[in-house]
Amino acid sequence: MSDFKINKTYDQINRKIARGEAVVVTAEEIIDIAKDNGIVEAARQVDVVTTGTFAPMCSSGAFINIGQSKPVIRTTKTWFNNVPAYSGIAAVDCYLGATQTCDDDPLNKRHPGDFNYGGGHVIQDLVAGKSVEIRAESYGTDCYPNRRIEKVMTLKELPNAMLVNPRNAYQNYNCAINRSDRTKYTYMGTLKPGTGNANYSTSGALSPLFNDPYLKTIGLGTRIFLGGAQGYVTWTGTQHRSAVDRGLNGVPLGPAGTLMVMGDLKEMSSDWLKGQSIRGYGCSLSVGLGVPIPILNEEILKFTAVSDEEIFTQIVDYGYDYPEGVARSYGQVSYAELKSGTIMVKGQPVSTHPLSSMVKARKVAHLLKSAIQQSKFLLGQPQHLFGQP
Repeated sequence: MSDFKINKTYDQINRKIARGEAVVVTAEEIIDIAKDNGIVEAARQVDVVTTGTFAPMCSSGAFINIGQSKPVIRTTKTWFNNVPAYSGIAAVDCYLGATQTCDDDPLNKRHPGDFNYGGGHVIQDLVAGKSVEIRAESYGTDCYPNRRIEKVMTLKELPNAMLVNPRNAYQNYNCAINRSDRTKYTYMGTLKPGTGNANYSTSGALSPLFNDPYLKTIGLGTRIFLGGAQGYVTWTGTQHRSAVDRGLNGVPLGPAGTLMVMGDLKEMSSDWLKGQSIRGYGCSLSVGLGVPIPILNEEILKFTAVSDEEIFTQIVDYGYDYPEGVARSYGQVSYAELKSGTIMVKGQPVSTHPLSSMVKARKVAHLLKSAIQQSKFLLGQPQHLFGQP
């Protein structure tokens, strides 16, 4: 016997989606629905809650097959618009990382560097339909005698291209400040000295893993919105942690879960994959990602009804502590406070600035909602769950 009053299965929900009868709401909309109707009745009414996020996700990239030449080649070095890709795979396969910089980039030789073009920008150019210059080299073998190829190709002309991101959708992340006496240029953006600002990067109540804090519905095979197309969760991401401090609602109070995801790059859009130049730090890729949460029971519904006021993170110093690997919090703040534009740090008001886009996160959630309502997006039942029991 189930311990829950409401019990649904993936098959039941998918049949409703196929008939166009599923009730689908976003993670923002479910908050008031739960308040007005109660958790059990809301779980009875709603079948799917959609989430969304759009932010720089450095651990991203693409496996690309550039096509064979005559005579044939086994590439050992490959460049896209002068951005190196890792070629230690086989034949003409390579992996282009989002944070890889151009070979001729001055980097931080004149600090802070601008990092105008890198792997994330190449990926954006490819999905935008632009031509990309490809150059590859090899030492030559008896079976692969060619030593060098050069060509110009579009994404459509590439034999295969898959977005494969080892670490996306961080469940929570630090609020970054700088207590030192000089400006710091970090992956969390530019931080002014003397705690002059505070940067954060997540969409709060809309963020996918805040709505399923124990990953009870997210696992291998979960179908997601990725880069403007349908993609999949393939495993937990690098740096994934589940044994962390949590609030009474189960939401982690600092960095925790992550997802490894993949999808067909040829189906994606430059609206949802944007190359980023982070001053003084490097290149990255902003990724649009959304996860549909099936309402299997009232417990799952309760998790999805979490609000910004109930989600907290830690204030971390990137001036002294973070570079030295010192784990220390200078206070705990809610995402409602962060989104208000000002937080208090040691009794002083500090302005806050998001690296993630709430406008685009909200749009991801609504696009996913619309696709499910139109029977264009079915739930993928996980073959292996990552969550805690």
